[in-house]
Amino acid sequence: MHAIIPVAGIGTRLRPFTHTLPKVLVNVAGKPILGHILDSLVAQGVTSATIITGYKGELVEEYVRTTYNLNVTFVEQEEMLGLGHAIWIARESLKEEPVLIILGDTVFDVDLSVLATSQFSSLGVKFVDDPRRFGVVIEDGGFVTSLVEKPETLVSNQAIVGLYFIRRPSVLRTALETLIDKDIRTKGEYQLTDALQLMVDAGEKFTTFPVEGWYDCGKPETLLLTNRFLLTNSGEMPAAPKGCVFVPPVHVHPTAIIEHSVIGPYASVSKGAVVRSSIIRDSIICDSATVADIALNHSIIGENAEVTGRFSSINIGNASIVRLSQ
Repeated sequence: MHAIIPVAGIGTRLRPFTHTLPKVLVNVAGKPILGHILDSLVAQGVTSATIITGYKGELVEEYVRTTYNLNVTFVEQEEMLGLGHAIWIARESLKEEPVLIILGDTVFDVDLSVLATSQFSSLGVKFVDDPRRFGVVIEDGGFVTSLVEKPETLVSNQAIVGLYFIRRPSVLRTALETLIDKDIRTKGEYQLTDALQLMVDAGEKFTTFPVEGWYDCGKPETLLLTNRFLLTNSGEMPAAPKGCVFVPPVHVHPTAIIEHSVIGPYASVSKGAVVRSSIIRDSIICDSATVADIALNHSIIGENAEVTGRFSSINIGNASIVRLSQ
C-alpha cells in the first residue's frame, strides 16, 4: 500500500515551537510526530509514501531521508489552498494501487490490515460530542451517503479523523480535477471532503472503520495528552542514573544527561537534553534543552531552550500559612 501524507501546514497553534520547526517535527514521547506516523505505517506494511511539504519542508525531507529507509517522494505545496489542493498537487501518486491518505498532525492507534481485504474505499471515523470542527459522514445501509465539512448544525457525530483509504485512486483524481477546474471551494479552500462527495455522487462506495485511538498533536495541551498516551503504551522503562528517580511511564533518550532529579510520570526527555536538580512530570523536554533547579509540570521545553529556577528551604511553625511564588 502507498501512503500520502500532507504535512504542509504552518502549525500556528503550536507556536512558539513552530517558529523554527514544521509542526510534524515537534517532539512527542521522544521523537517527532511524523516519526510516530511513519513507524506505524512501516510496521503495517506500507513500503512507499508521498509526503506533501510546505512550511520548512527541507527540514521534513532531511529528517525522513536520514531516519528511514523508505521509498519516499516529496512534493511541495507552495500555496495553502486546502487539503484537496494538497492531494491534487500529489496527483501523480493517484494511480491504480490503493492509497492511504493520512494527515501528518495526528497519531493513530489502529490496525490497518482490515483495509487490505476491503472491496471498497473506507474512511476512518470517531464519534465526537461536538462535530463542528470536523468533516463528518452520514451513512445509510453501511455505506456513506454524504460528507459535510465542519457542519454548523448537527447532522452526524461521526467525525472524519484523517485516515482515508482509497481503493480506486483514479476516481479520486478525477474528482479533484473537477474541484480545481470548476473552482469548487468550501470556506475558501479546496476540500478533500468535497472531492470525496463527488466520488459518492458518481457511484463510488465508501464504508467507514472506527478509529478509537486518535490523538491530536495540533495544540500544546493535546500534544501533552498524546505524550501521555504514547508513554503509557510504549512499555519502555529506562533505568534511572544513581541519585535520580524515574516514575513510570517515562521516556529518557540514551544521550540525555539526568542528574539529581525526579523524572515522571508522563515525562519525555529527548536527545541531548540535560536535566539537573529538577522535578519533571507530565512534560516534554525537547532535543538539546537544558533544565535545572526547577519543578515543571504540564510543560513543553523546546529545542536548545534553557530553563532554570530555584528551590527554597524554609522552617514553618505550627498552624502557619505560607504561599510561595517564583
